[in-house]
Amino acid sequence: MDDNSRNAFASASASASGSASVSSSSSFSSSLPDTEDDHTIARILAEEENSRTDRKLGKRLSHLDSIPHTPRVNREIPDVNDATLDHERLSERLATYGLAELQIEGDGNCQFRALADQLFRNPDYHKHVRKQVIKQLKLHRKLYEAYVPMKYRSYRRKMKKQGEWGDHVTLQAAADRFEAKICLVTSFRDQCYIEILPHNKNPIREVWLSFWSEVHYNSLYASGDVPTRKQRRKHWLF
Repeated sequence: MDDNSRNAFASASASASGSASVSSSSSFSSSLPDTEDDHTIARILAEEENSRTDRKLGKRLSHLDSIPHTPRVNREIPDVNDATLDHERLSERLATYGLAELQIEGDGNCQFRALADQLFRNPDYHKHVRKQVIKQLKLHRKLYEAYVPMKYRSYRRKMKKQGEWGDHVTLQAAADRFEAKICLVTSFRDQCYIEILPHNKNPIREVWLSFWSEVHYNSLYASGDVPTRKQRRKHWLF
């Protein structure tokens, strides 16, 4: 988001702050070097907790049909009025299905922070998640290049930068890299629920995210089960 867009949304948002003790798994994950194998880390930190959460959330939306996922880059950011309506629509959907958001910092890394929260129970592990996604994009160019409307190498370089917004191409790459089914509850008018499956693999975990279309990602939990996380900066909230 450029500075003008940030200011526009910031004027329509309220900052949320608070502090809580961080779980031991969060402290452990933040101290691990990026060179550790991501799958091993994920299993050590979160597999048991994730499996319990997956079953809860999966049952709530089991009757919904997911649309086929087509990776794509980000679209134009909606104006404030449209974004407000989208946010209200998303909030109503989450309430209907008994879901709640863990608010993720709106610093341009929100997709990767939300993924890190779901995979490692620590949003601050977003740098590792981004690094693994970029590695996936580099190693498996043929899977993603057709969906990128620019020079692929330039796209990879852009996505490598901290603060660069993730898109549906990076979501697909994350699903592939972490062998995860990414379940996306969206604010789209005609696309309530999207499942992103790994290519040619059976997922070994589920990741649940909310997507306020073209604006922000948050991490999803069952209502009443949202964990406390240490919060340091403002979030995108109405």
